[in-house]
Amino acid sequence: PASAASDAVLTGNVAETMDAAGYTYMRLETRQGEQWVAVRQAPVKVGEPVTVTPQITMDNFESPTLKRKFDTIVFASLGGAPSGTPAGHPPMAMGGGAAAPGGSAADHIKGGAADVGDVSVPKAEGGRTVAEVWSQRSALADKPVVVRGKVVKFRGGIMGRNWIHIRDGSGSDKAGDNDLTVTSSETAGIGDVVVVSGTVRKDKDFGAGYMYPVIVENAKLTK
Repeated sequence: PASAASDAVLTGNVAETMDAAGYTYMRLETRQGEQWVAVRQAPVKVGEPVTVTPQITMDNFESPTLKRKFDTIVFASLGGAPSGTPAGHPPMAMGGGAAAPGGSAADHIKGGAADVGDVSVPKAEGGRTVAEVWSQRSALADKPVVVRGKVVKFRGGIMGRNWIHIRDGSGSDKAGDNDLTVTSSETAGIGDVVVVSGTVRKDKDFGAGYMYPVIVENAKLTK
């Protein structure tokens, strides 16, 4: 579960810090007690005071990169600066292809797909269409799949992974089976046609209300 954080800033001294997947995790000693906080990677040192602007609080958050679970962690912006992708990451695109900041845990499902024109992508050899992955998700659960599609949305460095949405022209908006969510350590640009090779998960619950009836995880991308 998660809750939206208030607009109030959080101030404390850094008692412990570590970097992973473009984020800096800090254990802060505050007046209210100790609190784990995650911000876009930043050069902070143990013992120094920091101020952050909370965005979302997540309970029982597990970081696959750090291989540890946090009872409670606050995703925040350091010193009130805008949050976003890790330094050096390609810009993320929203509707119309305009670059936009963002990339917090609360942000990755907001905003529509970019306007990449009519999508008609041939099925990968030996693969499935986006709509087929949706309709066959029970049979494909926990199995490898190959899907070719056009990238219509990208969010990077969130919860230790990149989030990619692809479409191939199959399915429909009304049925909701025309868009497939993919997680990967690799990057892709809006409008790129990529072949996704990953593992299908059914009814995947990441917590914080992020439930996916079907998702392809740990994917490799080729063009």
